[in-house]
Amino acid sequence: MIGKEKLGAGGNGFSWKEMIAKYQKPDALRSWWQVINSLGPYIMLWALMVLSLRVSYWLTLLLAIPTAGFMVRVFIIFHDCGHGSFFKSKRLNDAIGIITGIITFTPYYAWRRNHAVHHATVGNLDKRGTGDVMTLTVDEYLALPFWRKIAYRVMRNPFILLTVGSLGVFLIGHRFVEKDAGKKERLSVIWTNLALLGIIILFSLTIGFKAFVLVQLPILALGTSAGVWLFYIQHQFEGVYWERNDRWDFLEAALQGSSFYKLPKVLQWFTGNIGFHHIHHVSPRIPNYYLESCHNDVPLFQQVKPLTLWGSTRSLFVRLWDEEKRKLVNFADIRKLPRQDIA
Repeated sequence: MIGKEKLGAGGNGFSWKEMIAKYQKPDALRSWWQVINSLGPYIMLWALMVLSLRVSYWLTLLLAIPTAGFMVRVFIIFHDCGHGSFFKSKRLNDAIGIITGIITFTPYYAWRRNHAVHHATVGNLDKRGTGDVMTLTVDEYLALPFWRKIAYRVMRNPFILLTVGSLGVFLIGHRFVEKDAGKKERLSVIWTNLALLGIIILFSLTIGFKAFVLVQLPILALGTSAGVWLFYIQHQFEGVYWERNDRWDFLEAALQGSSFYKLPKVLQWFTGNIGFHHIHHVSPRIPNYYLESCHNDVPLFQQVKPLTLWGSTRSLFVRLWDEEKRKLVNFADIRKLPRQDIA
């Protein structure tokens, strides 16, 4: 367990809340510069992809890689706006959030609500199911009928999760209103869908529907795959924290239930420092551009073991939570357990 009452930062005895307070204040210049250096290249590369259709579609697909990278960066801006951490102004956060949400095919208010639930319940076994990647316990899995076990295996297969699964969430899943959504969330989905329809019609009349699909689809496929992978690895890794509600602790869930994904600098830039996810869950009010500085300044955060790019690949093979062993396990692992009806 990581100590959480006082931090020994050079013997000053400040609490972690006091030490992170200065990082919770957004800088308008830095925020606007991030909007410019993310949206600007995305739009220019998108246009360049359209022009490349006249040369070779292989060139178009090659250009889709950096374009998708900027799409991920745009989503980080959207994400911070949803937390109210990107600008001081709530209206400005909402306005930029709605715009970047349309660009990333995500209804702003509906997503913001689900993501807030995710932050309030991460690592809580009794409150799974909203804004997270479905994770069953071993006993829950074993109690499923055969066809549902197969469905779960398919859903958790990385070749499905990170391809048609991730694309399906953004392209199809976000187009529907959830049953328990409020008025603002319902309207968010409807207006985002209408805005996307308008964009599709506009581009169909200018560059043609086929050209629009040939450009937008690979960007979405690559961008959503990267985005879902980031979300997956932030809470699905060896040593992750899960507890029942009566034993669940907010700080432990943030520090041990969220990864410190130490990426190469270029990937760290494209992903908007979201690899410092343990800090983000401690305080969602910290803008993404302050996360690394906060990590370097607060000793508590440095106690979290980093997850490397290579090391993170092992997380692809853990699919179930074993409550007895208190760790994530693979399907092959449960065959070794003294339980019945193992599929």
